Amino acid sequence: MDGDGIDNWKGTDPCQRIDAIMCIVDLMNKDSEIKILIGCTEEEKEKVYRFHNKS
Repeated sequence: MDGDGIDNWKGTDPCQRIDAIMCIVDLMNKDSEIKILIGCTEEEKEKVYRFHNKS
């Protein structure tokens, strides 16, 4: 872990519930992180996924 805690992504869904958790593993930096998605639509979840899988 990078020591900065758990990151949150807040979406536009009116319910604003935790609806996904992503575990990110960065093999190049030998790092891992947890991302909690709150109130994200399916499109927003896909954007977060693509953002973290650029490399």
